[in-house]
Amino acid sequence: MQTISQLLNIQIPKGTPNPGENTALDLSRPFDIIVFIILPILIVILFLIWRQRRRRK
Repeated sequence: MQTISQLLNIQIPKGTPNPGENTALDLSRPFDIIVFIILPILIVILFLIWRQRRRRK
């Protein structure tokens, strides 16, 4: 059992982001709010406007 866990631990690359090291979204940072909330909403709105204009033509 110990050998299997050691082999699995060796599989995780060092110096790269791993899933276990991720943190939650921090809404007190303006960068996180802009990138993860405002930009996706703007992209959806602009896509809907573009699609309506394309249908009219």
